[in-house]
Amino acid sequence: MTSESAPLVGIIMGSDSDLPVMQAAADSLTEFGISFELTVVSAHRTPLRMVEYAQSARQRGLKVIIAGAGGAAHLPGMVASITSLPVIGVPIKSSNSIDGWDSVLSILQMPNGIPVATVALNAAKNAGILAASMIGAFDSAVGEKVSSYKARLEKEVLTKVEKLKTNGHPNQFDK
Repeated sequence: MTSESAPLVGIIMGSDSDLPVMQAAADSLTEFGISFELTVVSAHRTPLRMVEYAQSARQRGLKVIIAGAGGAAHLPGMVASITSLPVIGVPIKSSNSIDGWDSVLSILQMPNGIPVATVALNAAKNAGILAASMIGAFDSAVGEKVSSYKARLEKEVLTKVEKLKTNGHPNQFDK
């Protein structure tokens, strides 16, 4: 949603091969009506681009950066070390990954002073929802959309509870 409104969230990834995972963050932001930009910024292959991106993000109006990376997954942490904006890291199970654990730990185990909010492996959807929640803390319209989204989730679960009971699976909790 790189529409007329200036982007509030930056979605970056180490390679275009990460797009199938990172698309879920873009889809979440679109659902909440939040404008974003999406591009490739590699910590290892384009370090100067990474520095320029992180240093200019606040001035360009971004409020949150979602950074996805696989393998050594340095992108989220390096960006967080350069910007004062919140950074949400998305570990990606890539072709050179050790079942994704290298990516998870690279993003999760940041040193004190350089926090990166980290979602589950390949969980870019959650990164988009978390970014919306962060923006919604200061923008009541977005906050209402996040609240409505969570109410829909609750309704879906309660519908499943009723379906189980209807299909003969009673439990003590729901009596």
